[in-house]
Amino acid sequence: MQNKPSWYPSRFGAADEIGAANLITPERVLKAAALIKTGRTYPLAVPVSKDLPAFRHRSFKLYNIQPGEQAGKTTGPNQFTFNDELAVAWTGVGTQLNGIGHIGINHVYYNGNHATDFVTVEGVKKLGVEKVPPLVARGVVLDMTVHFGVAIVPGGTTITVADIEATLARQGVQIEAGDVVLFNTGWLELIGKDDKQFLEVEPGIDIEAAKWLAERDIVAFGGDTWASEVYPNPTGEEFPVNQFMLAQRGIYNLELIDTRALLRDGIFEFLFVLGQPLYVGSTQVNINPVAIA
Repeated sequence: MQNKPSWYPSRFGAADEIGAANLITPERVLKAAALIKTGRTYPLAVPVSKDLPAFRHRSFKLYNIQPGEQAGKTTGPNQFTFNDELAVAWTGVGTQLNGIGHIGINHVYYNGNHATDFVTVEGVKKLGVEKVPPLVARGVVLDMTVHFGVAIVPGGTTITVADIEATLARQGVQIEAGDVVLFNTGWLELIGKDDKQFLEVEPGIDIEAAKWLAERDIVAFGGDTWASEVYPNPTGEEFPVNQFMLAQRGIYNLELIDTRALLRDGIFEFLFVLGQPLYVGSTQVNINPVAIA
């Protein structure tokens, strides 16, 4: 009989469905809220449209559906009119939360959930984004463009543990339990200028850096790229960092996070706030998290 993998059941219990979100406690939220000094708010999402480059098969299309308006009609004595939109889109376009049911290892997902037991054509019956509590935590952004001395970190560049430690030391911050850790690589600057390069390669962390971050009990990782890890991976593996973080450790992935305004203002730590749409059965969802400093 083949041995069961050692990464499940989860440290949070065999029935757990929210992974590292368990690390968000009232005490940690209060501590993160104390980082607010100016009250300034920073949206961390990129605008979503049909022109935004997206991973492989994904797309986003928006339609204004208003037959009455098109026909020049009004409703009632007050001549009521309105606009209504229909989105035909993948949930993983633009700035997004990748839930812990999104990435698996040989059809096995977080906490040992086998695809045959919980995945249906109408969505997942476990590990859906509707289960994820609000992610309110201390956010930390690491500016890798300064570390590497470039405006845009070249695609395929591996961000190592040594790179992370050097950047934290330069910025005067440390990673703590319950944190959301984000990387700025300048990659968003390619959107609309070189969409082909944007999607074909990207800089990002390697598996050793992922393990280093996981050991510090972070809640989520991510940044301004579409996979949050080096791509293509030098080992030839397909998204091993995401497999490790999501499936094995229950740590969420936040993609296409725009921290440029924070860095322009010299802000490296802040209150991170995310209340995602509760699409029942989805393993990922488009989001607009907010940083408060």
